[in-house]
Amino acid sequence: MKLQRMNRRALSLGALAVSGALALTACGSDDTGSGKSGSSSSATAAAGSIKCDDAKGQLLADGSSAQKNAIDAWVKNFTQACSGVQVNYKGSGSGAGVTAFTQGQVAFAGSDSALKPDAVAASKSVCKGGQGIDLPMVAGPIAVAYNVSGVDNLVLDASTIAKIFDGKITNWNDAAIAKLNPGAKLPDLKIQPYHRSDESGTTDNFTKYLIAAAPSDWKYSGGKAWQAKGGQAAAGSSGVAQGVKQTNGAIGYMELSYAKDGLGTVAVNTGASAPVKPSSDGATKAVAAAKVVGTGSDLSLKLDYNTKADGAYPLTLVTYEIACDKGNKADTLPATKAFLRYIAGTEGQGILSGIDYAPIPDAIISKVRTTIEDLS
Repeated sequence: MKLQRMNRRALSLGALAVSGALALTACGSDDTGSGKSGSSSSATAAAGSIKCDDAKGQLLADGSSAQKNAIDAWVKNFTQACSGVQVNYKGSGSGAGVTAFTQGQVAFAGSDSALKPDAVAASKSVCKGGQGIDLPMVAGPIAVAYNVSGVDNLVLDASTIAKIFDGKITNWNDAAIAKLNPGAKLPDLKIQPYHRSDESGTTDNFTKYLIAAAPSDWKYSGGKAWQAKGGQAAAGSSGVAQGVKQTNGAIGYMELSYAKDGLGTVAVNTGASAPVKPSSDGATKAVAAAKVVGTGSDLSLKLDYNTKADGAYPLTLVTYEIACDKGNKADTLPATKAFLRYIAGTEGQGILSGIDYAPIPDAIISKVRTTIEDLS
């Protein structure tokens, strides 16, 4: 219902903006995140309406499957207001999206990991006079979802999660799991761990958490490709979710928005006062402590995967939209800026918590809005 209300509100405001019937003025930090008045009409529109500008034609994009459900909701609202634009986002995975971007096949890409130096270098041949930059746009908890009959409230810590996905803990009634779940009726059942078969920013973030929080139990270097042996593999977050749903005894990692239809989600024992379940609020608390480590227009972040703050969910990823800071193609630049402006604005960010994602904290998203206006 909340998403439906947001959709109706966005459509109504977008129609007003397109018809020119409503003139908006800056309204403090709620408009731009900067706390300054006198902002440009474009920045104001990012927060208060969908401003189409001269956007038209087809906008091709690809990348992170983690944000696909958010993108779908955003595209629905945006294209209802800006009927001259068709947005086609594939959601083939972060690795595929970065490759498509550096090869000039898409106007922007989504990635759950910031661009590596080699990808930045490759982007310069596409971004004439500029380069690809990372714009943090949507956060989300990575749920460790499971399907174990009779087990409803499972608690795990980083060490047990690492050992499960590395094949060191193989049965659900293992002593390490039982210690974390006193009183639970854990079955004598084989654990079936599922991981991504494709290169994935979700895998990258999941393994970054294991490296940071359980270094003695997870000895792999990490990255978009799964490195541990054994287990079941599936393509995309949807594929992992489907595999877990179909297999009693299964466990897998996926964005919270995919952990539906009877799947349980693990509460993580971080050392805080209580185990933390995946949630939008928990993800936002985790991202609020992140540091911007990008330079220039790049806004890549460094997350604290080993946080022990109460309520902060450590298994959180940030999906970046990757675009050229300069040298965007003239025929897609207006639509790219209009779409990114909408999803970074208050309207776009406002629908996220209702669909199991988390908005980017104000201090960071305000910088994103400013950077979008400077794309050329």
